[in-house]
Amino acid sequence: MSLPALSGPKLCLNEGAINVGTPDDTSLPDGIQRVLLTEEQVQTRIQELGAELSTYYAGRKPLLVGVLTGAYVFMADLSREMKISLDVEFMAVSSYGLATQTSGVVRILKDLDTSIEGREVLIVEDIIDSGLTLNYLLDILRRRNPKDVRVVALLKKQRDDAHPVQVDYLGFEIPDEFVVGCGLDAGREFRNLPYVAVVRTE
Repeated sequence: MSLPALSGPKLCLNEGAINVGTPDDTSLPDGIQRVLLTEEQVQTRIQELGAELSTYYAGRKPLLVGVLTGAYVFMADLSREMKISLDVEFMAVSSYGLATQTSGVVRILKDLDTSIEGREVLIVEDIIDSGLTLNYLLDILRRRNPKDVRVVALLKKQRDDAHPVQVDYLGFEIPDEFVVGCGLDAGREFRNLPYVAVVRTE
């Protein structure tokens, strides 16, 4: 089955690019190398995604499934931009732990509390890296007989070795670097940064 084309414009960032108007180096927290996406860029794109999803789901009531913990900020911002009736649920699926690279082993840490049979489900992801976690999650949810399953992600890394994966709505494609902010963390730090930033690795 062919997948639908990604909806709306997305920004592709060249590796090493620094956006105009980001905080200067002296104002960045320790451990942050540079800002990749400003708060304004992120919020503008979320507003666009919210409008697109409101149009697509007009007259229906989708179930948004946020993937914890990283997607909680994106899901909160996105749901406020969706001017329709909706439900929210959360799952926790982990393949990182405290590491900066996926382990390749996916675990469900928290499952849904309600049935999704016959529902229109929108998976809300913070970032797609290898694609392994999302493919696992899609397989699990499709086995529960939803009417439809779609995916919206804030970020997707540009990786040649990534698994093919369904992404219906995408915020930004970014270089293959470890990023934090807007809900994303490194060792449980930096989730509350209002922008997306690259972690200092040295």
